[in-house]
This record gives sequence, C-alpha cells and structure tokens, in this order.
Amino acid sequence: MDVEQTEERGYDPGIWWADLGTWGAVALIVFGGLAAAWVFFRLSGTPEELAAGYYQAAKVVSIGLVIVGSALLGRRRGRAPATEETNEPERA
Repeated sequence: MDVEQTEERGYDPGIWWADLGTWGAVALIVFGGLAAAWVFFRLSGTPEELAAGYYQAAKVVSIGLVIVGSALLGRRRGRAPATEETNEPERA
C-alpha cells in the first residue's frame, strides 16, 4: 500500500496574533472590553456560567496587552542605541 503525504515538513504557520501589529492589538483590547460588557449585561449568546465569558474576554484583552507591550518595548529598544550615540561627545 502506497501512501502519499501532501503536507510539507517544516511549515509552521505560527500563532494567529503574531502579525497583528499595534493597531490590531488595540482592536483586540477594545474587542475584549466589549465582550466583557456583553457578558456583564447578559445579552444574547452569553454563556450560562458568567465566569467563562469573563475568562474568554480577559484572554483576548491580555493577548492585546502583550502585543502592545512588546511593540512599545521594541520601539524603546530601537531608539536607545540611536540616542546613546548622539549624546556622546566627540573625541579627537
């Protein structure tokens, strides 16, 4: 019996939020806040267990916060070497 494999080895699609960027992360934070408000007001589609709804909303917000924090930290690290070079006096 000959079995053909169509999957490529070494292909890793990565995590879904890896390419969102700063504005995508802000959108996730806002969406998570709206989801928490949805659960708070017990609108249609709210789970029976309210804690489960808050948990899902908190996961979305936390992913957004991590992405925003990483983006801001990356900007800060990118600026640090440039400012250190300009603050040093020239030596002859």
